[in-house]
Amino acid sequence: MLDVLTLVTGVAALLLAAWCGWAAYRDQPTKDWHFIGMAVVSALALIQLVVGVVQLARGEEPEQGTTIFVAYLLGAFACVPAAGFMSLAERTRWGSVTVAAGGVVLAVLEVRLFDIWGG
Repeated sequence: MLDVLTLVTGVAALLLAAWCGWAAYRDQPTKDWHFIGMAVVSALALIQLVVGVVQLARGEEPEQGTTIFVAYLLGAFACVPAAGFMSLAERTRWGSVTVAAGGVVLAVLEVRLFDIWGG
């Protein structure tokens, strides 16, 4: 798997978490700019999903198994959009907290994907 893509996605997720955490600290809900940030992070996760599936299709194998690798790829892809939809339902500071938590979870999933692939 591409180590640089994993690193960039993890760092972008942490930046999103810090940004939304700052909004929550200031007692603000998620705003349009936050959703643009979520879209960027989600696009990185989608690129990672496509790259991972292509590498599996080419015959490359993750060290810890294909099934768990695909499960983590799908979870990483769904993490931030799910948090974004939940923040739409909660238009208070807790919506921002939800997205911040989703960013942290995505960063942790990126570390785990790196380990599963054999990094």
